Amino acid sequence: MEWFDIGVNLLDKRFEPIEVLQRAADKAVNKVCVISSDLKESSKAQSFVENTVSPCSVYYTAGVHPHQADHASEQDLLKLKQFCADKSMVAIGECGLDFNRNFSTPENQLAVFEAQLKIAAENHQTVYLHERDAFEPQIALLKRYLPDIPSAIVHCFTGTRAQLDAYLELGCYIGITGWVCDDKRGADLQDAVKAIPLQRLLLETDAPYLFPKNVRPRMKNNEPCCLPHVGEKVAELTQKSLETIARQSYQNALSAFRIKC
Repeated sequence: MEWFDIGVNLLDKRFEPIEVLQRAADKAVNKVCVISSDLKESSKAQSFVENTVSPCSVYYTAGVHPHQADHASEQDLLKLKQFCADKSMVAIGECGLDFNRNFSTPENQLAVFEAQLKIAAENHQTVYLHERDAFEPQIALLKRYLPDIPSAIVHCFTGTRAQLDAYLELGCYIGITGWVCDDKRGADLQDAVKAIPLQRLLLETDAPYLFPKNVRPRMKNNEPCCLPHVGEKVAELTQKSLETIARQSYQNALSAFRIKC
């Protein structure tokens, strides 16, 4: 079996990246996508991918997280367009809306998100989506732009069945994390996972966050090496074999990111 972790905060200060990637490779997690929250972090991810000999294949996203929208400049958006020429940059994001704590104003979030959707459409790039407490305005923008965007990935989905259905209707891929392994807090997600078509399922750790509760003994931080445990829970819930979940989610990731192997 091979696994593709489609969301890792690999450059987090808690990680020694090469050690993390080696532990991932030891568990057959042989492809990893490093996610970015702003253009500075995107540049660091690009440099890491270009200059590191890794036991895994490593890709990255470039974009502006909604928390950083107040600080995004026109120069950042121009830089984002330049990232689109890099084949290791597989998606624009994290981008989207987060009205939960409003670290950036809703007005700036909407403007920066729409700007990134335009860049994705113009440059034929996948979008990597974040959303919290902003579902309706996010869906409204996606309906306008997704027809011209090759793929959309809903990162760390924890929403309702109705929200899942809305994303699926737009053709989105759905990213499932270790949240699904929490039998108490993740009960709604466990129910929703059963309704995800296998062709739309993606798996991610969002490491170092969202540690899967079915990992024993507990590690200090969540890591990509824990991804098979997320797969195990999804297999249990969907009554599919672990091999099926691994194979389908891996192929879906290649398709969503438009990676040719």
